[in-house]
Amino acid sequence: MSKKYPIISVVGSSGAGTSTVKATFDQIFRREGVKAVSIEGDAFHRFNRADMKAELERRYAAGDATFSHFSFEANALEDLERVFREYGETGAGRTRHYVHDAKEAEKYGVEPGHFTDWAPFEENTDLLFYEGLHGCVSTEGINIAAHADLKIGVVPVINLEWIQKIHRDRAQRGYTTEAVTDVILRRMHAYVHCIVPQFSQTDINFQRVPVVDTSNPFITRWIPTPDESLIVIRFRNPRGIDFPYLTSMIHGSWMSRANSIVIPGNKQDLAMQLILTPLIERLVREGRRARA
Repeated sequence: MSKKYPIISVVGSSGAGTSTVKATFDQIFRREGVKAVSIEGDAFHRFNRADMKAELERRYAAGDATFSHFSFEANALEDLERVFREYGETGAGRTRHYVHDAKEAEKYGVEPGHFTDWAPFEENTDLLFYEGLHGCVSTEGINIAAHADLKIGVVPVINLEWIQKIHRDRAQRGYTTEAVTDVILRRMHAYVHCIVPQFSQTDINFQRVPVVDTSNPFITRWIPTPDESLIVIRFRNPRGIDFPYLTSMIHGSWMSRANSIVIPGNKQDLAMQLILTPLIERLVREGRRARA
């Protein structure tokens, strides 16, 4: 971790609502006058779309049915750790974009399924903001989590994650439920061994829990809405967290454990603003003081 150039790492899939979370962070940065550089986990995929398909086929033919984008081997984690380390030490680094669709292709001038060229970070930034699937990896050879100053997990309960995946892939990619189920099964090994352990490294977790029946996610007709959900917020170290203040400011919230608060699902943005703003303000203040 670096006092001079702090790093915020948000771990979670797009189905977990990280796009909404990034909008919340952007709002905090704008309001507090924070100059942040943002990087995406997709930028550190090891393969473009065609090469990933070929690698999946090669591994499947060799008897490996567990390889997916979740897998450590599918991502250039050594490059991601290097970027975290370099930014923490010098405030410099580089990133690129993975182009998902035609809209992004028009923006970046690169065909869908490919990467843009690497580009250096903008200079004189206050912090680095990461969002993706591997921002808190800690293994024998890679320790990305050690370089992050504030680690946030955003994750729905597993059945809700599956429901979101099924509906998204059927609507946006034209997949059948059976095809999406095959993808879920293939990813399960890496999800358990590569993704889930990271949520033990995070400082704060936001877990969405539906309060409607999701016992069979493969036949559920609608994705539970925020109004049909609760958010469980768990603090790794609750020392210094003003729980009475939070429960008074967030209507309908309560403490479920000494380190956890439960809020209505439609109050996540408010909760993040209240919880994260003072933490970000402190990181930036200490960073600017160290760089002075």
